[in-house]
Amino acid sequence: MAWITKNSAAQKVERRSQPYLTDAMKSDLRARVLPRYENPQGALLPCLHTIQHAYGWVPAQAMLEIAEFLNLKPGDVIDTASFYEEYWLKPKGKHLIQVCRSIACEFCGQREVTQACKDALNIDVGETTDDGQFTLVELECLGSCGTAPAMLVDETLYENVQPANIARVLADHAKKNGHGHGHH
Repeated sequence: MAWITKNSAAQKVERRSQPYLTDAMKSDLRARVLPRYENPQGALLPCLHTIQHAYGWVPAQAMLEIAEFLNLKPGDVIDTASFYEEYWLKPKGKHLIQVCRSIACEFCGQREVTQACKDALNIDVGETTDDGQFTLVELECLGSCGTAPAMLVDETLYENVQPANIARVLADHAKKNGHGHGHH
């Protein structure tokens, strides 16, 4: 299989006038995070977490700002952020649906649960609904192997999930938890 490369150096970064990495964030990171690391590169993950916590995702402009703040190559920041599944490099929906794909959930019907979510939302895994309400992802383990299949909607764990109940669960959850988990 051939490697698929992308021309990151030629990537056009959309910029807004205000920085994502604010002076207050930098001050907090200098005081609380940087002293814990021998070199600035060690603080990269906490810096990415700071941005994601504030905005719900990590925009390309923020990665460039982090690179400048830590005196790193932008490519190192982008490579790190894109390596870890926990960092969102594009905005996610107001509600995050995470279907467990661990071996226990797979044996107990995870594929059917994922398909029911896709059908109910009319999106594929990794996509967000057109109205920005739901993003569907799969993840490795929710730690509920004894009650598989399992899924997490925002912060609510659903166990022994039945595909036939997905549409109702999502509708009920959206009504009950209108505030969502994402940041806007």
